[in-house]
Amino acid sequence: MVVHGEREVLPATTRAEAATALQEFTAAYNKADAAYDASLDAEYTTGALADIDSARLTAGKANSPDGNARHTPLKLTDARFTIPEKAGWPRWFLADAAGNKGGGSRWLLVFTRDGLDETWEAAYLTLVAPDALPKFAVDEDGWAEAVPADATGLAVPPGELSAAYATYLKEGGDGAAAFAEGPHTSAWRALRTKKSTRPGLATQYIDEPMTNGDYAPLALRTEDGGALVFFTTRHFEKQTAAAGTSVPAPNKDVLALTTGEIRQTLTMEFVSNEVALNPRDGGEVEILGRIQGLTAAKGE
Repeated sequence: MVVHGEREVLPATTRAEAATALQEFTAAYNKADAAYDASLDAEYTTGALADIDSARLTAGKANSPDGNARHTPLKLTDARFTIPEKAGWPRWFLADAAGNKGGGSRWLLVFTRDGLDETWEAAYLTLVAPDALPKFAVDEDGWAEAVPADATGLAVPPGELSAAYATYLKEGGDGAAAFAEGPHTSAWRALRTKKSTRPGLATQYIDEPMTNGDYAPLALRTEDGGALVFFTTRHFEKQTAAAGTSVPAPNKDVLALTTGEIRQTLTMEFVSNEVALNPRDGGEVEILGRIQGLTAAKGE
């Protein structure tokens, strides 16, 4: 009998292999951070995390060519693995661990790969409060359920959550979906509104969904029938100084990623990865965590 892995519903990996993937990522991440060398962990990251991490290391290298004098190795302990069963590729799993950084938050890392011979790569990294994590639906063997991007019965299909969030940031309560109030929704919108009305400096925002390839959303079924969804968005912040003035000088990390000469305007590009509780129909989506990083900037 021939088993077709691309059609057979199988666990994404074993728990032992998941633990090894987390250890290999952490070792590479620490080497890259110590040296400010993006090439040292490029094999172990992809998607939103790769964009954020690579830009951070590139800026660090430009400003500290000899490496990161403030490097403290990341240590992840008490790791738990939620491994879904699914057919086809990519296959993926969630690692949830305690870290020696992040103020007691749990570190959530989603690993993906597109074939048995490929390296497990971390696509999403978010930090959440320990008591915010939901319980996942698992079968008698402990395997979780992957929720398809087009799944119905949720407040928002996982594949549409990135676009819904971008719309919400632009339109607030008039957006395409209801988001619960919190630091990554109502509070962030209020902060951006405040920044956009500074005298002498106009700030504009553009928010875009990112859903293709390595930026595809990944979701796990929760015990209550909802889903925990990891997704990506892109954000632009354009600062324009009033006539006769100039944009305030950005910090050295922004300058390291800036092309062009900053005179009247500065446009910064950010990639953000979020994790959200997506309830069944009728509920509000709750953003549990978000990590954002500057990936490029342009002066004009």
